[in-house]
Amino acid sequence: MNNWLRQHGFALASALVHVRRAPGSFLFNIVVVAIALALPFAGVTLLDNVRPMSEQMSVDPEISLFMQQDAPREQAEALAVSLRQIVKDQQAKIVFTPREKALDSLKTKSGLSDVLATLGENPLPDSYVLKLDAFRNARAGGDVEALAEQMRALPGVDTVQVDSAWVKRLAALLGVLRLALLLLAATLGMVVVAVVFNTIRLQVLTQREEISVSKLIGATDTFIHRPFYYTGALLGLCAGAVALGAVALALRPLNTAIAEFARLYASEFQLAPLAPLPMAGLLALSAGLGLVGAVLSVQRHLARLN
Repeated sequence: MNNWLRQHGFALASALVHVRRAPGSFLFNIVVVAIALALPFAGVTLLDNVRPMSEQMSVDPEISLFMQQDAPREQAEALAVSLRQIVKDQQAKIVFTPREKALDSLKTKSGLSDVLATLGENPLPDSYVLKLDAFRNARAGGDVEALAEQMRALPGVDTVQVDSAWVKRLAALLGVLRLALLLLAATLGMVVVAVVFNTIRLQVLTQREEISVSKLIGATDTFIHRPFYYTGALLGLCAGAVALGAVALALRPLNTAIAEFARLYASEFQLAPLAPLPMAGLLALSAGLGLVGAVLSVQRHLARLN
């Protein structure tokens, strides 16, 4: 075990020596790789901030049914029987809201009691809210829009709307964004591998004579390859750290603009940096991409030297 640690320590020290020989080239490659990593890292940060908001929103479909203004109360209350027959195969909660209760709630929440008092008669109709269980509904093969169409045909009904449709659209949009981010990350990951591949290739070519001498005195292929592997991993790790730092710095001006926009909706939403564990995962991924590029380059070009 001590011999294994000694060998890897020597390989890491050798990689650092090679970096110190050409620091400008190494820093330039860090910047190039960091630019490629910054965009997917920013996407991960954005999705990580939006995910808690989307999880707090209910995706269970809700159907709001509004009666005609002149529909009598008896007809509105009797409509509950027809609604239960329509949703009999679903798990649904039916809530009836009289127009008087709706008006009182509007006065309390909106603070427009004086304005509403000038209207004279109550302008709000009786209404129902049907809360369907999304899982049971999907498993039973039910269609929320089909249920809404049946409700529109009931006597005395004025308007029927599916209130949770926008939540489903948001969830679908987030799914598309995750897929797009995955494709973007895969594409830019190939760019990172290509940059590291070319960097290690140049190092192999510049150290060709040193590698030949090492082979003559009995150095194994593993001993020769290992410093290049560490160089690639260090390049990916440093570039990942630079990319995360750039994303964290970019959050400050973004939060300034977002704060003004969120204030219009009485919200205090702010973009926060990633937690330590996801940041460590991204750094490990960056180092892994650098290692993959180094392995491919070393296996290809040292085989040619052999």
